[in-house]
Amino acid sequence: MSEVRIGTSGWSYDHWNGVCYPHGTPPARRLDHYVSRFDTVELNASFYRWPRDATFAGWRRRLPPGFAMSVKAPRGLTHGKKLYQPEVWIERIARCWHELGDRRAALLLQLPPSMERDDARLDYFLTHLPWWIRVAVEFRHPSWDDDAVYAMLERHQAAYCVMSGAGLPCVLKATAPFVYVRLHGPDHGHLYAGSYSDADLRWWADR
Repeated sequence: MSEVRIGTSGWSYDHWNGVCYPHGTPPARRLDHYVSRFDTVELNASFYRWPRDATFAGWRRRLPPGFAMSVKAPRGLTHGKKLYQPEVWIERIARCWHELGDRRAALLLQLPPSMERDDARLDYFLTHLPWWIRVAVEFRHPSWDDDAVYAMLERHQAAYCVMSGAGLPCVLKATAPFVYVRLHGPDHGHLYAGSYSDADLRWWADR
């Protein structure tokens, strides 16, 4: 049997008052209510500001057993450097991933729309990423849609991130032992499964 997890892109949204948590819930308690409803989450705030090591350790203590957190890679790595000379970021990510312990799910690597296909650069990054960090790669430029790219992901056991609503065709590909889907929606011309109080849904599954 495959294991399917469904979650959202964060847990602290003001307009969720009275929806996901009771009215008046202080921001510091919102995560407690979230984990009572979902068993995974994708942290998007890390894209804008990478958290400290101690923050990841704190999440490991707060998240219940069996909960899995995915984390979006920092824009300094993906949109600033565009994966060029990633060693410093890889070391920092690995250190934080260690602190997250058994609460970790996948590292989401979202490449910018301006980044055209560069097999050598992506292969270099995936080669140097520690094997124990599961990674899902989201491509935003159509030039990456190629069988050779999917084969590269398979070699590294990196998941192709299936997505909808990003202005690109929804390609249903499984390149790793797990599947990662991002439903940006709404986009009735592509894969779309609704929304939870206007929040983007995220899910990943072990195949």
